[in-house]
Amino acid sequence: MSGVVVRYGTAKAPVTAVDDVSLTVRPGEFVVLVGPSGCGKTTLLRLIAGFERPAAGSVEVRRKVGVVFQQPRLFPWRTVGGNLAFALARHGVARAERAARAEELLSLVGLSGTAGRRTWELSGGQQQRVAIARALAAEPQILLMDEPFAALDALTRERLQEEVRTLAGVTGATVVFVTHSAEEAVLLGSRVVVMAAGPGRVIDEVPVPLPRGATTDVAALRGDARFAALRAELAAVTRDAAAA
Repeated sequence: MSGVVVRYGTAKAPVTAVDDVSLTVRPGEFVVLVGPSGCGKTTLLRLIAGFERPAAGSVEVRRKVGVVFQQPRLFPWRTVGGNLAFALARHGVARAERAARAEELLSLVGLSGTAGRRTWELSGGQQQRVAIARALAAEPQILLMDEPFAALDALTRERLQEEVRTLAGVTGATVVFVTHSAEEAVLLGSRVVVMAAGPGRVIDEVPVPLPRGATTDVAALRGDARFAALRAELAAVTRDAAAA
């Protein structure tokens, strides 16, 4: 995206939500957007997904996109497999192939054998894994994740952080991830984009030169001195963004 401006409200009383934001995401990157509430992180995801159009500037997306929201938004009257079958049908997968493909997706997110269960029987973390599997049904090259772990307990959140790192390494997908957490940003991202509010704008970009990939030991990474230093640096920059 280049020079993007997003405005809400009326013509007589417009509110600028995002002002002159330019951002390039390269294939295979894991880019994390971090910043205070109201700085436009989710708005940028919506622009990339095509849910919104900018008032000025341009957004160019050359690859297929999948979206994971903060809440799983599953159909409670359908089974786990039924939720995935619905998504697969929308993406043109033949009826005869949907059950097998749904099981492949569930295996990818660590939920093999749960296709027949109702969504309300699952824990919050399991439901979010189903939501990730549903997003992968489209075989996206870009995965947009809007604070997907914000509502989860700390232990579940840590487990899913590790799984998302692994998933990104296995699939090779480009990921754009929104969070408020400096630690989560450093743990997951290969590059962190810091935003400030009033109106939303990019104020810094922080590369994360830490090991990545499906085989990375996340526990060891958390104990790495470089991780602690980057987390402290990013936390300071984020505090400045909130105060700006």
